[in-house]
Amino acid sequence: MSLRFRNICQTAVASFALVAGLSSTAHAQGAGDYPNKPITIIVPFAAGGNTDVKTRLVALRLASVLGKPVIVDNRPGASGNIGIEMLARAAPDGYTIGMGSFGPLAVNPSIYPRVNFDPKSFVPIVLLEKSPLVLTTPADKPYKSVKEVVAASKAKPGSLNIANAGPGGAHHLSAELFENAAGIDMVGVPFKGGGPASTALLAGQVDLMFEQTGAALPSIQAGKIRPLAVTSAKRLASMPDVPTFAETGYPQVLVSNWMGYIAPKGTSPAVVAKLHAAFVKAINHPDVKERILSQDNEIGGGSSKEFADFIEAESAKWSKLVKERDIRIE
Repeated sequence: MSLRFRNICQTAVASFALVAGLSSTAHAQGAGDYPNKPITIIVPFAAGGNTDVKTRLVALRLASVLGKPVIVDNRPGASGNIGIEMLARAAPDGYTIGMGSFGPLAVNPSIYPRVNFDPKSFVPIVLLEKSPLVLTTPADKPYKSVKEVVAASKAKPGSLNIANAGPGGAHHLSAELFENAAGIDMVGVPFKGGGPASTALLAGQVDLMFEQTGAALPSIQAGKIRPLAVTSAKRLASMPDVPTFAETGYPQVLVSNWMGYIAPKGTSPAVVAKLHAAFVKAINHPDVKERILSQDNEIGGGSSKEFADFIEAESAKWSKLVKERDIRIE
């Protein structure tokens, strides 16, 4: 090797090492001073709903932990697809994150003909909560148990109707899962949201509805609707006399309407780790814990990897049901 060529190589190696060192230092500094401006959380549902309310409650505590403002940006539409698509296009710098949930991440890719994002491309940060549902019937209906509902449906298929908050949501898919497990056929009645569906249930216009336990509890306590079974693994403290579906003979009907925080693809592990630690502190604040637990919900937490594994398992479960039941949204 000539002296000139050796000097060129040595210079190139030194230059590469300098650039690599500067890049590494810049990355470390970027993670170290994060965040240095406000953070936006995209909520793919309308303001005022459960997802929005919980996000704002946590955002308040997250801002305190990180020392920077946290802005909630509602982007509703297409069962959450519009907001999640917006998140997919956001810069992966940790300043735009999103609230991911049951529908957009585990269900919608299977029931919509097309979604403009890949649920597996997002970086899970942390699970916020799991919310069980309860199968309810108006108090003046004759059904006192899941067994009676199944018997009535089998005696006359299609005679019972069951409300839901719109196709593809937890209310709807809980019913589909129950029908599949019990071998029965009911008529699904979709409404534009949980509020209208609950109103129809209270008015006796429908026979049954899977409802969020927190939303259903006041009407249950008032004696207006009757709880038949819950979709949780264990009985709930607020309804200790109401059996789980497993206890009624249908262990397959295990459902939670969950939500947690996700970041765009490419967000650095250092930033995700910092966000995870901050979210865990925010979720464990007494105000947040009390709000979650008071609705019979399960507090999330856990690692980012555990949240990723949970999303993957949920996606596999619901895509299988969607295929078996031929559920589609045109």
